[in-house]
Amino acid sequence: MTQIKSMTPKQIVAELDKYIIGQDSAKRSVAIALRNRYRRNMLPEEMREEISPKNILMMGPTGVGKTEIARRLAKLMDAPFVKVEATKYTEVGYVGRDVESMVKDLMESSMRLTKQKHIMEKYEVAKDVAEEKIIEAIIPGSRKSAEQAAPSGPYSFLTGRGRATYNQSSEKIEQPRESDDVTLAREQVRQQLRDGLLEEQYIEIDVVEQPKENTIDVSGGGSISIGNIFDIMGGQQKTKRKSMKVKEARKILIEQEAQKMIDMDRVTSEAVENCEENGIIFIDEIDKIASGSGYRAGADVSREGVQRDILPIVEGCVVNTKYGPVKTDHVLFIGAGAFHVSSPTDLIPELQGRFPIRVELENLTQKDFVRILTEPENALLKQHKELLETEGCELEFTDDAVEEIARMAFLMNEQNENIGARRLHTIMEKLLEDISFELPDVEEKHIKIDSAYVKSKFEEAIRKDDLEKFIL
Repeated sequence: MTQIKSMTPKQIVAELDKYIIGQDSAKRSVAIALRNRYRRNMLPEEMREEISPKNILMMGPTGVGKTEIARRLAKLMDAPFVKVEATKYTEVGYVGRDVESMVKDLMESSMRLTKQKHIMEKYEVAKDVAEEKIIEAIIPGSRKSAEQAAPSGPYSFLTGRGRATYNQSSEKIEQPRESDDVTLAREQVRQQLRDGLLEEQYIEIDVVEQPKENTIDVSGGGSISIGNIFDIMGGQQKTKRKSMKVKEARKILIEQEAQKMIDMDRVTSEAVENCEENGIIFIDEIDKIASGSGYRAGADVSREGVQRDILPIVEGCVVNTKYGPVKTDHVLFIGAGAFHVSSPTDLIPELQGRFPIRVELENLTQKDFVRILTEPENALLKQHKELLETEGCELEFTDDAVEEIARMAFLMNEQNENIGARRLHTIMEKLLEDISFELPDVEEKHIKIDSAYVKSKFEEAIRKDDLEKFIL
């Protein structure tokens, strides 16, 4: 487990507050669910298996923070996380994605996280090896010729790749000694590398070719990568000579060397465990597969079938992936939907029972919009200021301008479709359209935006309700 172990529910909510405004009940629910995972790991193994995660169903209109809560939660605990759209899945017999693919995607996410963690552990050692290879590329010496002359094994001898005779004895190939001039030059290059003086110099290095992602499915849900078959038979990976800058070559070489050092069997076993114990699957638009009581035809016929297919995944089953079987018994599922046409009771009873925690997210008010614009660490106003500063333009928003933008967003959501905080993106783009278009040619580099400027931009877009139409 990660640092999240030591975080209390209050601390988790405080972290979420940095990015998400309001929705306190939803934050409390996910914080408790996260803390319960830590509590479960503290129990004896026989009791731990009996406790399943309490899945959460979030209900609320679009743009109020449902997806953002789940995404920030996964990032906070550095857990495998995948967001899926329920509408992309169909029941067996229809064209579309199989529901088991969500677990396979989660396993891929876990594999990436675990592999990256192991690579970082070997980073310093790989960095030293990469430095030696860069020096060798800049000043080729006797090492390179010795490496080329040395056979890599019996396969190299049989295929003619190695000229020397393969000897099973433990005798070492005698390495010719380097001259003092070469040694001195290498040390000078090493110092220049560490001082950052050679970052833009071009060198040639051997880069491992990535196999093509041609896979074939096999019975049991697994798959085989065709691109790897011949490399496995040959016992080595194909490399390609490429010319690139030192700063780019360093990244590639460190990655390659670190990958050689890690134990992939250990990585895979840890990734499977991480996926099973810490994985989070966020199922968005779950209300779209809820079938009402009316007549269903066309695309609606498969809605209930998708629910039946999702049910065993949520209940707990074993899904075969290319990394091995993965159990979903302790994966945390978070469902989310607007439920403005259907309701949670339209889901099949078995699926309803698998989402025991239900949280209703509130509509955003004008005060919430003001806070969204100014308070989060990635606040919208801050984003636009930073963007324009790249071209030397200093943007300033007065307090009354912020209030006016929030009022405009609230009115537009009231008069048109309620799309929550996403309305602010529409308003900000319209508000700064002329300024962004004229940059960097404008002479005035300090631009002040007040409420009058905001009103002038939206005087036609905002209409007052015509009360006369209600008079008989």
